[in-house]
Amino acid sequence: MDYNKLAIELHKKYKGKITTQIRDQEELNRDRLSAYYTPGVGEISRIIAANPESLPDYTWTNNLVAIISDGSAILGLGNLGPKAAMPVMEGKALLLKHFANVDSVPIVLDVHEPDEIIKTVKAIAPSFGAINLEDIAAPKCFEIEERLKKELDIPVFHDDQHGTAIVVLAGLINAAKLTNRKLTDCKITVVGAGAAGTAIIKLLNLYGIKNILAVDSRGIINKNRTDLNTEKTILLDYINSSQSGSLQDALSGSDIFIGVSRAGLLTSELVKTMAKDPIIFALANPTPEIMPDEAKSAGAAIIATGRSDFANQINNSLAFPGIFRGALDNGVKKITDQHKLAAAEAIAELVENPSASEIIPSPFDKRVVKTVANVIK
Repeated sequence: MDYNKLAIELHKKYKGKITTQIRDQEELNRDRLSAYYTPGVGEISRIIAANPESLPDYTWTNNLVAIISDGSAILGLGNLGPKAAMPVMEGKALLLKHFANVDSVPIVLDVHEPDEIIKTVKAIAPSFGAINLEDIAAPKCFEIEERLKKELDIPVFHDDQHGTAIVVLAGLINAAKLTNRKLTDCKITVVGAGAAGTAIIKLLNLYGIKNILAVDSRGIINKNRTDLNTEKTILLDYINSSQSGSLQDALSGSDIFIGVSRAGLLTSELVKTMAKDPIIFALANPTPEIMPDEAKSAGAAIIATGRSDFANQINNSLAFPGIFRGALDNGVKKITDQHKLAAAEAIAELVENPSASEIIPSPFDKRVVKTVANVIK
């Protein structure tokens, strides 16, 4: 299947992926119109003005997420700008609606500095029940999310970071079982220290894994390097910061490779230097760090990618629809680290009999959203 061709055909045919509809399916007669709009709607405004906490009781904010991007880090394509981000944001909205029946509005911003983005999001936040940040480049995405979490009274979730980390951990829990490993004892090499890589490392550390090596374009991130930015310096607290060297040095004897970097980075020769029956999560999109067949030929026991045309797709749609469903339904104001760990463990447990080709459930498994939502309390 030529998915690029199909994407062009479908997007052009339907001119986008989402729409809105009226919740009340009864006939819109004169009485209903007078209640929903003037004069009756004025009474609802008075109620909300007197008690702002009642907003979700009378408006669609009880089920509404803003999906916000500045287009500075679209998929693996880079900074293509806000207009090019819109089809991805619409896609996120489609997934929220299809899997979790959560309404959402894609919003692309033609402002790009952290202060500008934060100011804009705060200005529109009263219209929504939650905020999903998407495709905002590192390192500014870290500051934007942290400040918004502190300054808003609704959930703020950067899916590129935390959705990815949750599903990675879920997959690793089952992959470790299949290869007779104790996950907390594994040596893990994470290549790519941007938004996703940083979140993955922090969540794995929180889970109890301490022997993690982080690799960027200049080699292993360690305490002796003088070229680290603020976020990479903070990362030293979550990794084995004493080892230095190249990607090859990091991979030697590693049990697990997690790539959130670029196509073709991992070779079969490098895979052969890893521990026996290595676990390979090659998540670069659209082309992974190593193709599954090549990784398998080099001895990999478990292979996952970010693609839907291979087994074990590490797909954020396993996490974020249920997270927002749970947050909206349960009045959760902050998505915490404990929520993320609980979501990962819940997703992993849905695979009753893990195999090399099934370490995580399908996004079409109807149990997923409910299971994840139930732990977001």
